[in-house]
Amino acid sequence: MSRTASSARTSGIVLAVVSALAFSSSGPLVKPLLEAGWSLSAALAVRMGLAGLILSPALVRAARRGRGFLRRHGLALLAFGLIPVLGCQLLFFSAMQRMPVAVALLVQYLAPVMLVGFVWLRTRRAPSRLVVVGSVVAIAGLVLVVDIAGARFDLLGTLLALGAALCVCVYFVMSERAGADMPPLALAGGGLLVGAAVVTVLALTGAMPFSAPPIAVLFRGIEVPGILALVWVGAVGTTLGYAFGVMAVPRVGARLASFIGLSEVLFALGFAWLLLGETPSPVQIVGGALLLAGVVLVRMDAAQAPVVALSADPMLPVPVSGSPRRVPAPEAGGPDSR
Repeated sequence: MSRTASSARTSGIVLAVVSALAFSSSGPLVKPLLEAGWSLSAALAVRMGLAGLILSPALVRAARRGRGFLRRHGLALLAFGLIPVLGCQLLFFSAMQRMPVAVALLVQYLAPVMLVGFVWLRTRRAPSRLVVVGSVVAIAGLVLVVDIAGARFDLLGTLLALGAALCVCVYFVMSERAGADMPPLALAGGGLLVGAAVVTVLALTGAMPFSAPPIAVLFRGIEVPGILALVWVGAVGTTLGYAFGVMAVPRVGARLASFIGLSEVLFALGFAWLLLGETPSPVQIVGGALLLAGVVLVRMDAAQAPVVALSADPMLPVPVSGSPRRVPAPEAGGPDSR
């Protein structure tokens, strides 16, 4: 592997990890707001709208560079905003209302394995032993981390969570295919603005309840204005999560990026401990170790694949690594996170 290729893959892994870290801060910060009276539509509109505005210069820059940009890529931006951005969150939170959060999380985080299966069916080539073993180990660790003991089964809730998992798959596939004159950051910015616009319309028309009372939330005994917590989620968690995520996927491929994204659940445990005082159990710690081991195994397989040379400008598209339309398997950006 050349030095350029190795550097590309390394930078992609770092970006994917930072993306998962950024996404993971959303849940512990948004949860107290929802419990204190904020509606889901209000929280989503603020976080997606703010992140979309921050990333909008990338969209404007791409539109100025290529004539007819919005005509050629309008459907892609609309699909990204409706499916990976808004659809994932709405489906996950709908599932969460019918079943324990842990179960909904587990089902959604099956996205990496679903991507592996999709590639298998599409290419008729079975995944390598490393990928299969890594998938089993990672999911076993995920089961321990989310702790589904005693959870009840709900068919509709499970179907909704599976829908969220499919939305996560679409996120990785579309991010990997960002190229030509569709820069990754333009895709993220446009999708977030579409998602924010749609949820705002749903709230204004009464299709979704809207409530945003002025409240303060407690984090480890410290009172923080609720809007300040949400600004952090939008300006930092959501912006960096999507920006670094869509930049990482073309560098490492959808499969490896999706498995690295599973680390989001581990980072979320850390934020829940730091902000809400929820200490992880020994079983969850063991599960975290297994999850990381699974990711390492998938990474070992990915190390054998060709890598892409990076563009010097992160605003520009990055050629897809390996096969141009390879759809390796998935991540978890979480529902509440993505």
